[in-house]
Amino acid sequence: MAADEPTERQLRVMPWWLVLVGLLVAAALGWLVLDLLLTEADRASQPDTRATLRIDAIRTGLTVVAGTGGGLALLLAARRQWIAERAQRHQETVAARDQAHRDRVQAHAESVAEAAQRHQERQSGAAEHDAAERRLTELYTRAVELLGNDSAAVRLGGLHALERLGQDNPAQRPTIAAVLCAYLRMPAPNDEPRETEVRRTAQRVLTRHLRADDADHWPDVVLDLTGAALVDFDAAGCTLVDADFTRAVFTGTTSFAGTTARGRLALQSTVFGDVVFDGLRADGEVVLDGARVGGLADFEGAVFTDGLSCRRSSFAGPTSFRRATFGQPTSFDATRFEDVATFREAAFLGALSMEHTEFGGSASFRSVRFTNMALFRWTTFGGEALFDHARFTDAANFGRAWFHSVASFDDAQFSRPPQVDQARAAAGPGHRWPAGTVVERLDDEWLLLVDR
Repeated sequence: MAADEPTERQLRVMPWWLVLVGLLVAAALGWLVLDLLLTEADRASQPDTRATLRIDAIRTGLTVVAGTGGGLALLLAARRQWIAERAQRHQETVAARDQAHRDRVQAHAESVAEAAQRHQERQSGAAEHDAAERRLTELYTRAVELLGNDSAAVRLGGLHALERLGQDNPAQRPTIAAVLCAYLRMPAPNDEPRETEVRRTAQRVLTRHLRADDADHWPDVVLDLTGAALVDFDAAGCTLVDADFTRAVFTGTTSFAGTTARGRLALQSTVFGDVVFDGLRADGEVVLDGARVGGLADFEGAVFTDGLSCRRSSFAGPTSFRRATFGQPTSFDATRFEDVATFREAAFLGALSMEHTEFGGSASFRSVRFTNMALFRWTTFGGEALFDHARFTDAANFGRAWFHSVASFDDAQFSRPPQVDQARAAAGPGHRWPAGTVVERLDDEWLLLVDR
């Protein structure tokens, strides 16, 4: 029974003697009234009056008895009506309770059925998920096993199987990319054409899905190619996230043209043949410390938002940073440019340090904008040093620099006089120094520049 349902009192059955008592009470009351009226009638003085009074007394007594009996009958009828109404109300209450109970039973049954259905669906979903995971694991394991096969053709099949697996299962793409990177990090047999083709294919699988215009683009995949041997690596137009190429060896022509680098791009201690970075967009730090470039190096139009670190590197071929933008402090300390190097129309928005840097060929800084401090101390210019039309918004320091050929600062603009103390230049015509520069001759071969 619910706590808010009222408790009905138990109906008590009227005993039979209570009716008999009522009849006796009615008879006794009628007899008492009749006796009282007859006594009063007998006191009348005249006989005619006495007879009339006795008749009235008998009538009144009978009337009292009838009235009392009628009252009792009315009470019994009222009780019967009350009992009938109570029985009706009880029936309605019982019916309502039965209906509520049936509703609760029905709701409980529906809840149980719904819970059972959800449990069945969960079991079915779990079974499907387990089956899919088992199938995925089997496909992945099989593809990885193919990569370890002795046959190059089978290894190629394993690469394509992994690629297909990544296309169909986006959640597995980081893992698949990590497997391909690990394969490329493993030592390769020397001068093995078939293995070279396998590695080229692995590179293409990686870079193909890192291009934003690719229909099957794999976003946010991290490349860890530390120490990898890469042949004609082409990441042009790719989006690289925290890519690490530390100590990687790039043979052939390497292209990062139009690449977008998000996060840190690590290229320290790498070895390149020809490398192209034109149009590179890097929003994080780019590290080229200790890199060695054996051929052409093209950084034309590159944007280094967080600066470039290129210390102790070497560039054997022509190098171009034309129209490049450096957003944060940039360093080329102790770097060697053996051939022509141009920074024409570049913009250094942060400080520039080229201390102990060596230029074997001509170095062009024509129309370069230096908005922060520019340090060329102890820098060696083996060829022409051209700073024509350059603008120095902050301090410029060429102290102890060596100019082995013509140095030209024609129409260069300085916000303050440049520091040139103890700089040396080869004696000869053609030098165009900043206004106010004091030049002293040391001997027939060398000139000494001193600050005023």
